[in-house]
Amino acid sequence: MTDAALTLSSPAPAGEEIRALQSRIQQMQATKLDTRRVRTHPALESLLPGGSLRSGAAYSVESSTALVMALMAGPSADGVWCGVIGLPDFGVEAASHFGIDLERLALVPHPGEEWLTVTAAMADVVGVVVTRAPGRVTDSAMARLQARIRQRGVTLIVLGDWPQSEASLRIVESSWAGIGQGNGHLAARQVLVSSTARVGSGRPRRARLWLPDRRESFRPVLEQTDVAGSRGETGGPGVATTGLRLLQGVAG
Repeated sequence: MTDAALTLSSPAPAGEEIRALQSRIQQMQATKLDTRRVRTHPALESLLPGGSLRSGAAYSVESSTALVMALMAGPSADGVWCGVIGLPDFGVEAASHFGIDLERLALVPHPGEEWLTVTAAMADVVGVVVTRAPGRVTDSAMARLQARIRQRGVTLIVLGDWPQSEASLRIVESSWAGIGQGNGHLAARQVLVSSTARVGSGRPRRARLWLPDRRESFRPVLEQTDVAGSRGETGGPGVATTGLRLLQGVAG
């Protein structure tokens, strides 16, 4: 793990640590974005209502840390601070390959029973909050957090179900390339991502993406090329190793 990302070890960083983070952000980012549109990775624009994320809104991603990182990449590249709460397996090396600025990334891997307090406090000092709720969240707790992100103009990305989401994204198909007859290196992954918006009618939006391609890039699939290899997340039995640094620390 790199030292560039700021990891907060306290289970409830609402005191000195959160104030120190706020001071650091103010020094590095003098102004706040004055628009409700928050840029995301171009490969995901067709999946989001309005073609972008919005400040003050929540989004959910089913079971894919890689998709979460892709959503974070645009805001981070624009200088927005991101806070990640309750994801101890969030890989900073993988995040850096997606273009996430580790100098503007705060991590709280283990918020414990103070998850709601920590998440609300983080919303006071960063522009994008990423979290995974610990089990079931009560309606009142969800309403309080939604009110906080609207008030602060924060974008909330939840790994898992979140009923108040503007859009919910999930991987519905996944294929690996690079695997031979029970051996070889994972070289690329092609996925089909489905997005369902909270408002509006019609069928879910879909996009086929490389996550990543053979050059470790995240981009749309430009041609419907068959990807040789096993279906699914694991790549099948007998895989010897992986040739992708991007996969380190990415679950899904």
